[in-house]
Amino acid sequence: MTGRPYRRRKDLTLVSLLLLVLAMALGPTPSSAAGTDWWVPTARPAPDSGIDVTGEPFTGTNARGEVRGFVDAHDHLFANEGFGGRLICGKTFSPAGIADALKDCPEHYPDGSLAVFDYITRGGDGKHDPVGWPTFKDWPAYDSLTHQQNYYAWVERAWRGGQRVLVNDLVTNGVICSVYFFKDRGCDEMTSIRLQAKLTYDLQAYVDAMYGGAGKGWFRIVTDSAQARQVVEQGKLAVVLGVETSEPFGCKQVLDIAQCSRADIDKGLDELYALGVRSMFLCHKFDNALCGVRFDEGGLGTAINVGQFLSTGTFWKTEKCTGPQHDNPIGTAPSAAEKDLPAGVDVPSYDADAQCNTRGLTDLGEYAVRGMMQRKMMLEIDHMSVKATGRVLDIFDAASYPGVLSSHSWMDLNWTERVYGLGGFVAQYMHGSEQFGAEAKRTDALRDKYGVGYGYGTDMNGVGGWPAPRGAHAPNPVKYPFKSVDGGSVLDRQTTGARTWDLNTDGAAHYGLVPDWIEDIRLVAGQDVVNDLFRGAESYLDTWGASEKHQAGADLAKDASATAGSSESNPFTSYAPGRAVDGDPGTRWASDWSDDQWLRIDLGSTHRVGRVTLDWERAYAKSYRIDLSTDGVNWRTAWSTTSGDGGLDTARFTGTPARHVRVVGLARGTEWGYSLSEVGVHSS
Repeated sequence: MTGRPYRRRKDLTLVSLLLLVLAMALGPTPSSAAGTDWWVPTARPAPDSGIDVTGEPFTGTNARGEVRGFVDAHDHLFANEGFGGRLICGKTFSPAGIADALKDCPEHYPDGSLAVFDYITRGGDGKHDPVGWPTFKDWPAYDSLTHQQNYYAWVERAWRGGQRVLVNDLVTNGVICSVYFFKDRGCDEMTSIRLQAKLTYDLQAYVDAMYGGAGKGWFRIVTDSAQARQVVEQGKLAVVLGVETSEPFGCKQVLDIAQCSRADIDKGLDELYALGVRSMFLCHKFDNALCGVRFDEGGLGTAINVGQFLSTGTFWKTEKCTGPQHDNPIGTAPSAAEKDLPAGVDVPSYDADAQCNTRGLTDLGEYAVRGMMQRKMMLEIDHMSVKATGRVLDIFDAASYPGVLSSHSWMDLNWTERVYGLGGFVAQYMHGSEQFGAEAKRTDALRDKYGVGYGYGTDMNGVGGWPAPRGAHAPNPVKYPFKSVDGGSVLDRQTTGARTWDLNTDGAAHYGLVPDWIEDIRLVAGQDVVNDLFRGAESYLDTWGASEKHQAGADLAKDASATAGSSESNPFTSYAPGRAVDGDPGTRWASDWSDDQWLRIDLGSTHRVGRVTLDWERAYAKSYRIDLSTDGVNWRTAWSTTSGDGGLDTARFTGTPARHVRVVGLARGTEWGYSLSEVGVHSS
């Protein structure tokens, strides 16, 4: 932990002294270590928040050449700019200084009586002291969902405490914006996304200016995994842009009619990519033209279901789940939002045993998924219905695409191993240390099996709630000061203005307390959990890098000659065997309605075959096998199953020379025959 030696200046001229006085009076104050410690800015705004960390941030890699550090896979630095601009009060930074950044919304003065959203989400009467800087009597707080938690200096403290990757999800919701009483801008979601992206770059420039110019600050926006690794090796914070919004590219649905097209999706993905976005959600809170959502529970769920109706003209619809995965219990508790419904319209009731959203991944949604794959982007599956998630995982499995993320505990946990098996990354929501530790230990064996690290998703400014204080006298409280996980820094209680925070008594009130929360996890859940978190940056960048390197394998079956034991006869539509290999998911081969049927594909020449994908229409095979042959006469079975459930299947087996591939249906899963939209044959 050695820095460059401090070089005392031997003398100062009168001009230098005058310049120093002017700088102190009119601008940012020089750091006490200016020019000696790379991690300390040469000038910081005055006044400003304390960081309260000493010691040099770790750099480089470990003995295996891996980067180190924590990853926050889900945060919202600029949520205050979404939802009409007045739902989250306060700014991440301001050129006018901390007093301008950390102040409450105008309607919260003088006592919070009009803090409607605070009242709705926090309970009580919503009243609070609106004064932020410098007193911070009532906010930020772990249970206040309406005040800024991501002030840049608090993020700086988290970086100094060992965090090396931060995913900034650009977030808004047009419906919430439209129904909320207070706003100072329009509700178009993409307009807000563009603004938040711009402000992220502005924050980078703001930090750079403190360190002497472009590229010199600790806050570095990255657009590929190699760049991110370089930033982390330098000991700085790699910031990745993501998107979490309900109607990306304007893809809402009204009365089940899509309000966007494939052209809109292509244009939207291209624009987001140009902005630097590398991961995104396709749906969030409300069903849209791309996918169905994973429900919210309780009164919040009722309120969001009302919003769904106001936005789309339909309430959530449920059905019995077909597998162990299920969506959240749908919210049916009373909500004040119900008064916004038209006269005579009520939130429906739902059967307790029907817990899955009927809406899965739509055709447009599948087009968007494949578009993201083409652009090497990572897809967030949290908030997707299990029906949509299952289809996404099938698509990724068929293509061996690793770019799947679960960033804050909103997917069914039964999917965890499938995500790891693909090469994806999993992070847990910022729960209290006991709950976080218990869930981390539950999946510890899977992380060992796949050799991966772990992440957390703080979701700060995300209206979710954060760890409450355990109490100063709880077992194993955080003792200040404490050392960072790498041992190279010392962290004391964090002070901003006249307020000093203590995790034991304040809980996770703002982003600067993330290192304190990690220390609490170490004390409560053990060092092993923290060790897995410290490997998070490496694993996240592994997933990203593998997504960038992914190459779509050639489909050997495309437009190949195909024959079948039978084909369903229809005077209006052809269900000929070649329809299963024409590259058009809108066509299909369909057999007669009996069990023993086959589809045979001639690849034209002998190839090494190691993977076959089968995209079933509703008429699927419960039991079937895949046979291979080099001459069309002598066959061997390469793969078989007796538990087919339809959808998109991927059969993997040891690579084998073959010219002919035969799918043999043995038992139907429905009353109809067998029907395949597409069959793909691949070398690996």
